[in-house]
Amino acid sequence: MFLIIEIAENVMMHVFLAENRAELERRCREKVGKRPQRFSTEIQLREGIPIFLDQLTRTLKAEEAGKMAQSLAISGPADGEALATSELADSATMHGWQLLALGYSVGQVVHDYGDLCQAISDLAVAQGEQFSVEEFRTLNRCLDNGIAEAVTEFTQRRDVLIANEQALALNQRIGHFAHELRNHLGTASLAVTALRQGGMGLSGATGAVLDRSLVGLRTLIDRSLAQVRVEAGLSLQRSVFSLNHFISELRYLASLEADLTRCTLIVEAVAPLLRIDADKDLLLSAAGNLLQNAFKFAAPNGTVVLRAYASGEHIKIEVEDNGAGLSPQAADDMFLPFTQGGANKAGRGLGLSIARRSVEANGGTLSVESVLGHGCVFIIDLPAATFAI
Repeated sequence: MFLIIEIAENVMMHVFLAENRAELERRCREKVGKRPQRFSTEIQLREGIPIFLDQLTRTLKAEEAGKMAQSLAISGPADGEALATSELADSATMHGWQLLALGYSVGQVVHDYGDLCQAISDLAVAQGEQFSVEEFRTLNRCLDNGIAEAVTEFTQRRDVLIANEQALALNQRIGHFAHELRNHLGTASLAVTALRQGGMGLSGATGAVLDRSLVGLRTLIDRSLAQVRVEAGLSLQRSVFSLNHFISELRYLASLEADLTRCTLIVEAVAPLLRIDADKDLLLSAAGNLLQNAFKFAAPNGTVVLRAYASGEHIKIEVEDNGAGLSPQAADDMFLPFTQGGANKAGRGLGLSIARRSVEANGGTLSVESVLGHGCVFIIDLPAATFAI
């Protein structure tokens, strides 16, 4: 990494650094500027390489004077055991934190120090200067300590940021879940109280409210269980089952919601011999989310169509509605978490995101075809591993 130039007369490295400080900083800025989408910031110019150069120069001067305790107080020992006990360690720690805040990668943190080493070597070659082996050892020690402290701080703070982001996302999901769960339970409790006090039958409007709340609770729990299974990376419970029976089960589960939303559910006939190899619970959750979404966004008193069929070596399950449809941008964003594409903003906007992950866990894909004003078709496409006999 370092070049020792054999020339007749040595020059002290600290003298070389002091006399060429401006040029060395310029070369470092130039190297940073050549990296894609990176440039020298005010923080780097003020608190990065300039501070390190000053500490390196003072370390070399202290060692020339035989003041080893002072040298170690400035730049630390070479064994790496006494971290954060020197000036260099403190400033390198701050530098690593600042580079993280600027959006740098850990590789770019290392390059920040490597640039100075290369600049010193290149300029020494250009000027025909020679440094002693001990001075190079000191330079190497300072670089090692600086890189170690900067990278350690960078990594630790990055890990904390990632953990905080994950905790925030988890809290957001739990908060939405608890809020929606409370709403469904509250509505169901009020409906039961009204039915008990009024002596009304379950076939009336209050009974419909109770039904809607119970359907919402079932959907919320099914969706959350699917999300936990997918995100936890639990193994799939695969089995081979009849596609026709699977669609019949979906029709049974969706019929009540179709009645509650006053939509017409049309289920097209499925070839009786088709079989599918998948995790049935995850696939039911995914298809159920698609049906719920279709009922939610279908036109008033609209129609939702459920169909399943073989296409070459694939099996496709489609859910089609006759709602307002989506713009190309809205269709692209539809599967992002907490995204709701229509005027109806009920729910958490997680259903389609969870549905896609559930389908992908089974080795398939989930896509949408839509033309604004003409409804949507959501398509589950399962690969050749899903077969027909």
